[in-house]
Amino acid sequence: MSRIRLGRIGYVNMAPVFHRLDADVEEVVGVPTELNRLLIAGEIDVAPISSIEYARHAASLRLLPRLCVSSEGAVESIQLISKQPLERIRQVAVTPESATSVVLTKVLLPDAEHLPLEAYDEGEAPAKLLIGDAALRSAFEDPTPHHDLGRLWLERTGLPMVFAVWAAPEPLHPGLPELEDALVASVRAARAEPELLAFESSDRYGYPPGFLARYFEKLRYRFGPRERAGLYTFLELARDVGELDEVPELRFVPAAAAV
Repeated sequence: MSRIRLGRIGYVNMAPVFHRLDADVEEVVGVPTELNRLLIAGEIDVAPISSIEYARHAASLRLLPRLCVSSEGAVESIQLISKQPLERIRQVAVTPESATSVVLTKVLLPDAEHLPLEAYDEGEAPAKLLIGDAALRSAFEDPTPHHDLGRLWLERTGLPMVFAVWAAPEPLHPGLPELEDALVASVRAARAEPELLAFESSDRYGYPPGFLARYFEKLRYRFGPRERAGLYTFLELARDVGELDEVPELRFVPAAAAV
């Protein structure tokens, strides 16, 4: 059996999933939009993919049933930085690294025009969307008001926000069920030793351990009933603002993946 080509988002939010991963895999590291492209092209076997991109290509993808990347409330690493109150924003400069967060911004601010990220620095947009490590760094470096999209979503819907799901292109690699077991076990190990996770991640990513410990507490990786309800709600609202043709049925990797 060939080694599984496993996509890994290069942000600190993946640290718990890879904390104690016991699996012989070929890691492919990239930003979310890069992994989206590789997965849809069949160039990697499984990866966390932006929720909206999964929905747009659901006919050729299967989901790992126990894993996602979500938050129930503030997530810290997806921030709208704005010089104006939210109700007055009419232009947002958006990151090219994320698909789900850009669509979520459109769902939450449907009247705001989206511009390239550099438009903020050039003064053309009063607000910008940052994700991942750039959003975390901004919280330390920029005194401009920050609005957490996970918190705004919870205030609107009362549900978790699923930013990414773990998907695999068909035909499926036969080792996916065992890999999912290993990924779930790594998350459990990370939850069992939060201080060690924070210190090891601090060494790798450069953030203070205390900050990371609080950040990891906000992230959710279990793809349970509430997360699935939140995902469906997001996809329905994405359809309503013209970002999705239809809401797909969720199809999962079976317990014994087919070759």
